[in-house]
Amino acid sequence: MMRVLRRKIVVLVVAAYVAFSLYAAYNVFFSKRIMSRVHRVVKKGSAGGGGDAKIDPKHAQNPSTVEKEWNPWEEDDLAEEINIQHKRDTFKEHLDLIAKSRPKRYKVQIWGKAAIGLYLWEHILEGPLNPTDKTGQWREGEIQSGKINFSFYTGPAVVQGHIPVDTDSVVLVLNGREQQKISYSTQWLQHTQALVQAHTLTHVAVILLGSEQCTNDWISPYLRRHGGFIDVLFLVYDSPWVNDKDVFQWPLGVATYRHFPVIMPSAQLVSTTRPYLCNFLGTVYKNSSREALMTTLKQENLEKECITNAREKWLPQETAESLRQYQSALAQSELTLCPVGVNAECYRIYEACASGSLPVVEDVQTKGRCTEGHGSPLRLLKDAGAPFIFVKDWKELPAILQKERAMSQAQREERRRRLLEWYSGFRQQMKERFTEVLEEAFFKVS
Repeated sequence: MMRVLRRKIVVLVVAAYVAFSLYAAYNVFFSKRIMSRVHRVVKKGSAGGGGDAKIDPKHAQNPSTVEKEWNPWEEDDLAEEINIQHKRDTFKEHLDLIAKSRPKRYKVQIWGKAAIGLYLWEHILEGPLNPTDKTGQWREGEIQSGKINFSFYTGPAVVQGHIPVDTDSVVLVLNGREQQKISYSTQWLQHTQALVQAHTLTHVAVILLGSEQCTNDWISPYLRRHGGFIDVLFLVYDSPWVNDKDVFQWPLGVATYRHFPVIMPSAQLVSTTRPYLCNFLGTVYKNSSREALMTTLKQENLEKECITNAREKWLPQETAESLRQYQSALAQSELTLCPVGVNAECYRIYEACASGSLPVVEDVQTKGRCTEGHGSPLRLLKDAGAPFIFVKDWKELPAILQKERAMSQAQREERRRRLLEWYSGFRQQMKERFTEVLEEAFFKVS
């Protein structure tokens, strides 16, 4: 009986010892992170001599004089903190590397205060506009080109002081063809100058529909090289100012002020049979080469093969019907006749290209101060390799039309395809040039 009792006592003692050992091992190896510091902190003083450590009452008021507590897991905690911080630093370095490898973006606003701004935005940059209604009072859009994010504002409601300026870089599109337009453009330049002086703007470029006779002296004082604030000037027509440094030539484009639309290249433009050899719809000024053109068409009895509609007075606006007739004439003609006006460069050239109708361009110098000599007139188009037919005299037209009659439909389609491809490439070239010039002039990106 006593022996059984002893065995039970021994078993209980052993079981208690094993349970206590397991509990202690669990707490030491697995539960140290949640163990209260009251249980696992021992004073350095009590570790050597045993007994309770006592704090001198004199030191109670000054915590700095109390002996530091010894933490048996202090090194482990420190190592873990170092490891976590290392991971954080590594992740931050990874994010920094991603940020550095991401191409830097720049912001430029375009303020379209002349209709030529729509040619830049819709035809060259191919940007969207909201609302799509062409009569909208305030229209805007955004697009990316190169390293620049462009935003565009246009319409009658876009007035000085009401554009949300969120960048220090602006392109201003202006009209300087006549005195009334110049006065309006000058007001915008003065407003822009005030923003530069207030350090709201830093970089300014101007796209200017200049004088057809290249008399643009009024804007000269605003150029940076003359003490002004305009870093870059894009100028329409063959101006002698063009140096490809701070003054660049810009295309006239289509007549967006008459709502000439964006025409996308298509198979239909290439393959459709066109019933007319040529067309000319426009104003015929007295004692001009346009009179000579109309005389040639009548004398050679070409009016049946060519669509013509001459008027004596220039009309600034098209009606919906006259615009439809004009677009139809371009689409139904193999050739579009482009006599000179005040300048050799005219909207008709670009509108014919967009329609797949080959321009026949009068290649003569007009009066004024535009550059003469090699490459002029139409220097920009010639340098781009325009596949036009150039004439010095409209007496050459009958021979041109005779060759046209002898062409097969396949030859005509191939020529249209080449023309449309050239015009698309020309617009892309102008887009890249515009973007690259601004990147270098504004942001020193080369």
